[in-house]
Amino acid sequence: AFKAAVLIQQWYRRHVARLEMRRRCTWRIFQSIEYACEQDQIKLHNFFSYLMDQFTPSSSKERDFISRMFISGESYKEAELEKYCDYESIEVPDSYTGPRLSFPLLPDHATALLEAFQQKQQLHARYVLNLLHETRKHLKQLPNISHVSTCYSEEVTVCGDLHGQLDDLFLIFYKNGLPSPSKSYVFNGDFVDRGKQSLEILVILFTFLLIYPKEVHLNRGNHEDHMVNLRYGFTKEVMHKYKVHGKKILRMFQNVFCWLPLATLIDQKVLIIHGGISDTTDLDMLEKIQRDKFISVLRMKKRKESSRKPEIQAINGERKSGTDAAGNEAAPRLSLQPQSGQAPSTANRLEFSRWLRQTVQEQMDTCRRLMDISESEPEEPTYSSMVSLKDVDEPCWTHQEEWKQILDILWSDPMPQEGCRENKVRGGGCYFGPDVTEKFLEKYSLQFLIRSHECKQDGYEFCHNRKVLTIFSASNYYEIGSNRGAYVKLGPDLIPHFIQYQANKTAHTLTMTQRQGFPVALISRVEESAFRALREKLFAHTSALISAFKAYDGDNTGKITLSNWATAVESVLRLGLPWRMLRPQLVRSTEDNMLEYKSWLDDLAMEQRSQEHIQSSLLEVIYRNRSNLETIFRIIDRDHSGLISFEEFQQTWKLFSSHMNIELTDDGINDLVRSIDFNKDGNIDFNEFLEAFRLVKQCP
Repeated sequence: AFKAAVLIQQWYRRHVARLEMRRRCTWRIFQSIEYACEQDQIKLHNFFSYLMDQFTPSSSKERDFISRMFISGESYKEAELEKYCDYESIEVPDSYTGPRLSFPLLPDHATALLEAFQQKQQLHARYVLNLLHETRKHLKQLPNISHVSTCYSEEVTVCGDLHGQLDDLFLIFYKNGLPSPSKSYVFNGDFVDRGKQSLEILVILFTFLLIYPKEVHLNRGNHEDHMVNLRYGFTKEVMHKYKVHGKKILRMFQNVFCWLPLATLIDQKVLIIHGGISDTTDLDMLEKIQRDKFISVLRMKKRKESSRKPEIQAINGERKSGTDAAGNEAAPRLSLQPQSGQAPSTANRLEFSRWLRQTVQEQMDTCRRLMDISESEPEEPTYSSMVSLKDVDEPCWTHQEEWKQILDILWSDPMPQEGCRENKVRGGGCYFGPDVTEKFLEKYSLQFLIRSHECKQDGYEFCHNRKVLTIFSASNYYEIGSNRGAYVKLGPDLIPHFIQYQANKTAHTLTMTQRQGFPVALISRVEESAFRALREKLFAHTSALISAFKAYDGDNTGKITLSNWATAVESVLRLGLPWRMLRPQLVRSTEDNMLEYKSWLDDLAMEQRSQEHIQSSLLEVIYRNRSNLETIFRIIDRDHSGLISFEEFQQTWKLFSSHMNIELTDDGINDLVRSIDFNKDGNIDFNEFLEAFRLVKQCP
């Protein structure tokens, strides 16, 4: 009996260890593919920036084509935005049976919205625009860093990424209670994208924000960015749900996003930011940045930045009049010296501050005239908005420095190693080590940081000697059963208390017998989904894989060792995965430990190929770059109608091929255009195009 017990124990431990190994491998696959996709997003917009700086259009059509790719992201002036998004002109028909909003909002309005969204009802466009209008007015009054105190409520609840998963928000409210004067919430960004109900989440959060402005706090995440929304689903969701007024709603969301606060500070001891920090993160600078000018954190305006340098250098006294950086004689430049009269004495700070603001404004107007910037173009922030009585003597920061501050706190991740280095995995932000965290906490007298931005299997995770806490609230993020969601509660003692959950209706309906085998079945389901995504990734790089395999096949036998297969695959995909461990799921067992790589790639192609008349090489190109292609398409499709002309589609492919270094002939593009235009109306429906190749799931 004793030996039998030992054998059973050993078997069980091996079984649990194997399950854990499978779970970790599956997690690595999902996370590596996700980060690789984000890296592609950064590369794509770096390419756009390069176009703006280097590309000289050869015709007016090309010039219009390029400009339209960027103008949709520019901010409207106050009056223009009010006129464009005039919600009062939109009538609500008598047949509308959904919730109705009147301002100022009351708790009953929030309850009605929750019930309506549970029943899959939709809020009328008039009320959505009205809500966004009021939310924008409120957010403009808030500082960059919100301050919360546990003295006024028993505890503060902090939630991480929700990513459009409304069931998770409902479950949080069910378990923890609705926001109220005695129950404060901090939602730490990434409310949108990936999930299918991002808009409903924003409507609920904005409603509670207006009802309880002192108890509900929202931070901006890296997905509260219209350029990211083009790729990850929020733009598509809004246009699908509001086909008539969707463009206005999107424009308002873009403007609201850029007014979201950047961080929240609890009791001056716990800092909540979406991503992380870097070795240059400066809370004093973050507090004073004009945050609304960063419509998209992914994009920098290098052309306008260069036009501001003379003003910045003049204010900071970096150059002498009449000389350039090398000491040579320079052309006449802007100067802060008044044209007539003497500058007032700095002893009278009030008079000096007024003089400085007026002088800077005059010089900015002069600069606009010299640069021939029209009044209809969005204005760059003037230094009069940054200079006040308390900071007249402080230096002015460049646009680049401000942008990097915001990029770092929205995109960065912690790492176990010391130091601070570029985050090449995501393509934006940085990796910061425990030494960076320790110095930052000591500098600002903080106890610990709370951040989100990374999916964690248990919904939360400590690192850096429990000084950095990651909280992630979207359960089943990659697949049903892939991870739990969590939120954290902080009382006056600032000791974190975690609540985990999984918004999974499938698990709730299982019988007791089914529950006993549920972990194994669940891991198998998640594992299958991960390997399906990985096979797509492998197929998308078929050409590069063949070249890598041939490098190990000197005799041209068509075979390579399994060890060389693993090395070659990593050299192409660069996902950092344990390929030798994953091999049994990707490669059939062989007797001689050799792989016929051409037949293996043919098997991958059979799984993915859906249209035999499309050449395999073109299908591979589409699979490898479908997210980039869709992002470019949606930028060109300015009215978000889902239709672009033949000419625009051809220009899209030319830009796309130059970015990805792909050679496609004009005949090949024309054949593709003709095969996609099913109704022969001269336009291309991109949703049908993607659906034809099974590239994206149809939006319900």
